[in-house]
Amino acid sequence: MAILKSEANPLRRVGPGFSRMVANLDNLMLVVCEFTNGPAEDPDPFHSHPHEQITYVEEGELFLFCGDEKHYLKKGDIYTIPSGLPHGIQVLSSKVRLIDCFTPLRDEFIEPGV
Repeated sequence: MAILKSEANPLRRVGPGFSRMVANLDNLMLVVCEFTNGPAEDPDPFHSHPHEQITYVEEGELFLFCGDEKHYLKKGDIYTIPSGLPHGIQVLSSKVRLIDCFTPLRDEFIEPGV
């Protein structure tokens, strides 16, 4: 069991206008993603991964792109991404905060010693 206090485990900047905080067990990962560089003129590039993903929109507005589909999402909405599905987002508000859950773990998100 672990308790991660926000003061001891702050969001870590991983790119311009993008920060995240990660918590994980052996088979499940939660990632808080915060975008502060919106609104964006264009969507982020599509990507895919072998992980299943469920995301809760905690704050802000965005477009979710999955294949040829485009979905407007706002605070309180949830979306799911099956393994291997190409997807991307476009941030529509000045700040967007997403809560992602992944299985299996996204090892590239785990920082040694954190």
